[in-house]
Parts: sequence; C-alpha cells; structure tokens
Amino acid sequence: MRPDTSRTSLTSLTPDLLVRDHTVYTCVMGSRAFGLATEGSDTDLRGVFLAPTAFFWRLDKPPTHVEGPGEDRFSWELERFCELALRANPNILECLHSPLAEYADDTGRELLSLRGAFLSRRVHETFTGFARGRRRKLEAGLRNHGAPRWKHAMHLLRQLISVRDLLRTGRLVIEVGAEREPLLAVRRGEVPWDEVEARLGRLEAEAEEALHRSPLPAEPDRRRVEDFLYRVRRTSALGHAWSALPGNALPERARGRACGNALPRAPDQVSPPAPVSPRAAPARSAPPGTRSAPPTRRARRPRPGERRRTRR
Repeated sequence: MRPDTSRTSLTSLTPDLLVRDHTVYTCVMGSRAFGLATEGSDTDLRGVFLAPTAFFWRLDKPPTHVEGPGEDRFSWELERFCELALRANPNILECLHSPLAEYADDTGRELLSLRGAFLSRRVHETFTGFARGRRRKLEAGLRNHGAPRWKHAMHLLRQLISVRDLLRTGRLVIEVGAEREPLLAVRRGEVPWDEVEARLGRLEAEAEEALHRSPLPAEPDRRRVEDFLYRVRRTSALGHAWSALPGNALPERARGRACGNALPRAPDQVSPPAPVSPRAAPARSAPPGTRSAPPTRRARRPRPGERRRTRR
C-alpha cells in the first residue's frame, strides 16, 4: 500500500522517514544472500525508496541514498538505484538478484520484473574492474602484513565466478551453491595465496572468453527503465496533488486517476459545452465607448372590446 504523502509535509521530510514510509523494495545482502554465512555473520539489509515527486519541487532535493536506520541498512532512492543499475554497478545488480527479498510493494515488484533490462555486456568491464581494484588491495596487504585479508579474497573469487557465469548464460545468480566449501576454505586461510592468485587469473580469462559469445545485449534497455520511472513519478505526483485537497475528499473516480489507473482527460478530449437555448442567449453588449440603447418597450395587446390608442 502506498503511503499517504499528505501526512508528511515538505518541511518534515527526514532520511529516516523516507526509508520508513516510502520503501518499495528490501532485501538481505552479504554472506547470507551469497550462501556463505557462518555463525557470526551479520544481516545486511539493502533497500530502495521512492521519494514522493512533490519533494523534488523544493530547492533542497531528497537524498540519493540513506544510511540506516540501523547499523547494517543502506537504501537508494529509486532513480539513483536505476542509474547505477544501468551502469552495471556490481553491488546494485546483486541487490536486484538477491534470493532473500524481504519486502516489495507494487513498484518494487515491477522493478524486479525489469531485472533483465539492466543486464548487458557492460558487466564484464564493471565486475572485472572492481575485481582488479580489490586484488590490488589484497596484494598491498600481502606486502605490508604478510597475508591478505582472506575474507576479501573469498568475495573476490565469488564475484568473478558470478560474472563469468552471467556472461555465459545471461542470468545473474549470486548464491554460490556448490562453491560454498572451497570459498569458505579460502576465508579460513587454508588455501595458499599462490593458489588463490592462480584461480583469479583463470576466472578472469574465462570471463574474457565468455564475453565474446555472451547472449547478453551490448547495452541495457534504457527506454524500458525510463518508461518505468516516468510512470512511477507521474503516479506519485498525481496522488500527492489529490491528497492535498481539503479533507482529502476525493471521489472514487478521481482516486483511480490519482493512482494511475486512468489518465486525466486531455484538453482536446474535453466534452463541448451544451448548446445554449435561444431564449437563454445573453444580449449582445455594446462596443466599448458607446452608450447602450434603452430597452425596447413591447406594445400591450388591447383587451377584448378595447380600442387601440394611437400615440400622437
């Protein structure tokens, strides 16, 4: 159920209220979503909120993301989320494909139905670029401390496995499945760094090979995403405008329009005014600067037996 934006004034909007009252999608991410959770794993929540359109009419715009409420929660505004997904941001795409979706309203479910529109061959550049950056940090840790951060090494392997399979199949599956135990062995430091490094190289080469035969399109379906955003923003604007009426007294037919079920009638579709009866037609007004003539007196009809008098 969409929240009543009339109860939240433009001046009372806070980041916590946006997440509390306007979230459209929430999922669990991190080790629990990847199938790599252990006894001490946290529950990381990620979400998407829809800032009401009316809040964009202020000089101070709504935030593009909100950290919290709570230590392990992070949310993006819907438009920002879609922008990042179109750029094939790994974290955003993984949120869309989490197997642990906790909440989704109508807008959230439509967002999930668009998952395929965000996928393209761009994932090769973004996922492997992210992996290269993380690998440099692991190598710096190895030089400075004698060992890499094994948890980060595990997730680096996991991400390269997922992008390789995504390029091969066109489907993003973030749960590791049968790779769980080998990856957890890396996390525990039971696999030498040389073996981890060798596997990283193999995965990068396999992802490169899969890129050239991938069923994914070259670019994401930006038009479908823009159409979705337009309709969501428009529905929010109409709903806020109707809810601002005194007393929220909104006829059922108008409520349907405000919720996006029917479009307001366009100017060229307005019914023409009813024809005016000749008897009710207003008298023509005199041109500006002229005196109007006095009304004409109608002669009274003579009564039976009465002679008409002639004015001399």
